[in-house]
Amino acid sequence: MLLVERHYLKTYGGGFTENFYALKRERVLRIKGGEVPRAQFGAPAIVRETLKLREVDIWKNLAVMVGLPYLKRKLDESYDIHAPQAAILGPSFARDSLPSNSTLKQRIMYYYKWFIRRIYPSVNAAYHFSILAFNLAYLFDSSKFSSPFLWLIGTRIRRLGEADHRAIAAATQPKAAPSQPTARPGQSTSLFNPRTFTQALSPHLSKSLNLLLPTSIFALKFLEWWHASDFARQLSRKATEGLDLPAPIISNAPRSPQTSHKPSSWLQQKISDTYNTSSSEKKPISALARSNPPPAPRKTPPLSATTSLPIFTVPLPPADHEHPGLCPICRNPIATATATPYGYVFCYACIHRWVEGEHERQIAFMEGAVDEEIVDDVEEKKEAAGNSREGRWESGVGRCAVSGKRILGGTEGLRRVVV
Repeated sequence: MLLVERHYLKTYGGGFTENFYALKRERVLRIKGGEVPRAQFGAPAIVRETLKLREVDIWKNLAVMVGLPYLKRKLDESYDIHAPQAAILGPSFARDSLPSNSTLKQRIMYYYKWFIRRIYPSVNAAYHFSILAFNLAYLFDSSKFSSPFLWLIGTRIRRLGEADHRAIAAATQPKAAPSQPTARPGQSTSLFNPRTFTQALSPHLSKSLNLLLPTSIFALKFLEWWHASDFARQLSRKATEGLDLPAPIISNAPRSPQTSHKPSSWLQQKISDTYNTSSSEKKPISALARSNPPPAPRKTPPLSATTSLPIFTVPLPPADHEHPGLCPICRNPIATATATPYGYVFCYACIHRWVEGEHERQIAFMEGAVDEEIVDDVEEKKEAAGNSREGRWESGVGRCAVSGKRILGGTEGLRRVVV
């Protein structure tokens, strides 16, 4: 940014953005009794050369345009890092004291953190208040400077005039290249010669940079806006809504010899049976449990990485030809098949309520009900019966009901399985 702004200040008299709006920066001439009145400028070309930014003015403006925002950003990042520590740790943060045999670097960092926590909030408030005051004064024509920093360096922003456009056109006009590059005695005039190549292409290269530089910066700013805006996230979400997850691979799934060549035929048969079965033909969960006893209970449920508590999960139902496609939560045939990011398929209503923490099986288990598929020890059943499991178990809110892994995005992470 320093190189780009210096190029535009030196060539066009204004910054990169200001040049697009036909604005320039010029020095302020101060005489006895005030500034030279604008109405007395009768010779625009002479006035332009008089008020043109000198080399020292260019570096002052670069300090305001590039150096000051860079310093402000670094101070803001340091404040976000060090200030919350004092607010969270409280009096214990005083342990961050300066040791007796401290080095120069430790002393500098100690006083820097002290400045960030104690002094910088007031400096930041004064910075924004001064900018607001100058903006209001400039808006109501009470000041000729729109920023306090322009007032400090003695620079004002003006519109480009006819003399400015003529001077800029003359400065940016490439030098006429000779039709045949002159060569020293014994030197080749071939285009592949470095000297000839430079003389022939340097005018065109400098002219193309005037177009490529603004275009590249515009493309960079557009990409920054695209990745930071909510529009890009919404568009990405819309694009992935139509993607269907592949059928999960279920271990020990029976396959007939006729359909062994189709990996997803068993799942397709399950879901088709679900849609072809009327509600009157569905068996209650108790009847399914008696005819289809659950597998051996798990002795070690998954543990939460944050609370180290066991997570309430349900085992996969056994798969057979008599009762294919059972939902692991309600033990009924799957209705409106929905998959989690981990490949397990449930009824849409069951997994949606499970992730929200509102399924009756979750609520009953956390209130102390005995789940036959999870607990099989008699003594454990007597101890758990009627006693709330709050604080001793996690109900599985926001997690997959089988694996116990957290689903990013909650119910937004669920996907319909279309067969």
